[in-house]
Amino acid sequence: MAEETGKIKIEKKKLRQILAERTRSSAAELRQETRKHVVTAVIAAFGFIIALVWKDVITSYVGIIVEKLTLSGPEHLILLYSALITTIIAVMGVVIINKWGNKPA
Repeated sequence: MAEETGKIKIEKKKLRQILAERTRSSAAELRQETRKHVVTAVIAAFGFIIALVWKDVITSYVGIIVEKLTLSGPEHLILLYSALITTIIAVMGVVIINKWGNKPA
């Protein structure tokens, strides 16, 4: 009986060690994943700031393009033309960046 109690204690100790190791491992994985998500969020925030800075520049140049193309009409149509031109330029930029990013090393 005493021998069984000793074996049970040894098994409990082993199980505690296994549980402690798994807990440490899980905590390390959680820290790593959290760090990845924080980095992604910060990069997205910087991207948003960059987009805000470029907004005025792009709006100005699109306005110049609309004037050069002598597109006229009510203000809402001018805004529509500007949005369409901006969208076309942005889509071309996305396509170019995707092609560049997908090139094999």
